[in-house]
Amino acid sequence: MRFRKKPVVIEAFQWTIDAMPDWFREKSKDYRIDVQTGSLFIATLEGIHEAKAGDFIIKGIQGEFYPCKPDIFKETYEPVE
Repeated sequence: MRFRKKPVVIEAFQWTIDAMPDWFREKSKDYRIDVQTGSLFIATLEGIHEAKAGDFIIKGIQGEFYPCKPDIFKETYEPVE
């Protein structure tokens, strides 16, 4: 069988050490920033994941957060008006 991914509107931002939107800070209490490497460590449903500068941070449909590499993000998502 073949399946198609349902269209879902998500919230996301591209991680830099200087860019963290308020909605992420308010909703995600379980993260850590390593200032020396610029990495963001996020508690996901599968465990702790590391986001590097330029990765996108996605809010999932259950309110969870997880990182996504820029090339995969651009192939999977498009901006919504």
